[in-house]
Amino acid sequence: MSWRTVVISNNAKLDYQIGYLVVRGESTTKIHLNEIGTLIVESTAVSMTSYLLSELIKNKVKVIFCDEKRNPISELVSYYGSHDTSAKIRKQMEWTKEDKALIWTEIVSEKIKQQALLLERYGKNEANMLYGYMSEVEFGDITNREGHAAKVYFNALFGKSFTRTDEIPTNAALNYGYSIILSLFNREIVSSGYLTQIGLFHDNMFNQFNLASDFMEPFRPLVDEMVVELKPNCFEKDEKHRMLGLLNKEVEIAGKREILGNAIKIYCRSVFDALNDRDISQIRFYFNEL
Repeated sequence: MSWRTVVISNNAKLDYQIGYLVVRGESTTKIHLNEIGTLIVESTAVSMTSYLLSELIKNKVKVIFCDEKRNPISELVSYYGSHDTSAKIRKQMEWTKEDKALIWTEIVSEKIKQQALLLERYGKNEANMLYGYMSEVEFGDITNREGHAAKVYFNALFGKSFTRTDEIPTNAALNYGYSIILSLFNREIVSSGYLTQIGLFHDNMFNQFNLASDFMEPFRPLVDEMVVELKPNCFEKDEKHRMLGLLNKEVEIAGKREILGNAIKIYCRSVFDALNDRDISQIRFYFNEL
């Protein structure tokens, strides 16, 4: 089972050798590909062989590339994530507006619930307001309870003057964490044989990850929690590495404790089952022990 997150921070050459990722820098390190869930290339002074890239794709390792500021800028996505991709895409095209709205309603409700639970953990009275919004969510969230909840939630967590558009360390940390979570969802969606471009609610022609943007919503509070604990006055290399600890976080899902990557896999597959069978009872959400 893949469980390891590998971060390449310095000048190095990466290649493939009999099932292993070989990192050649000041010293040489070998890591078996079966152990790697995510490879993050932080430095732009890293070179990789095409053979290695091909093997990483075959082993469904999520590869994330960073820019000169060490911020995630792109990822490696396979063309063929599943042996029955064509059949899965046909199913995806058959999801009706009603099917998608039903699942989106459940996702929105769960996201607001997770936000309320986090506010409750920090003793914020606004948690009660979010529970109220959760009970008011209508089919397809046509009254945008999600948006109203988000404003109350972020102001309660980070202060009344906080906005998501400010260029401050807190937003840099949130964006970094969200991009990592998004990449994990992209991996699972592609591995399951579906298109990331076709979403449930998100429908931006410039966003090739609409479906992952939908699915990840209830997991955002996990990032928010880490940023609250981090209290970043700046967001540089050390803070980014601390944020990567998110990948090792354990949550409860389907009656078991799982690391985040496995929890996302279980959740994604349950949502696909719910969509294809038109049965929301199949969705498995996580529980974050507070």
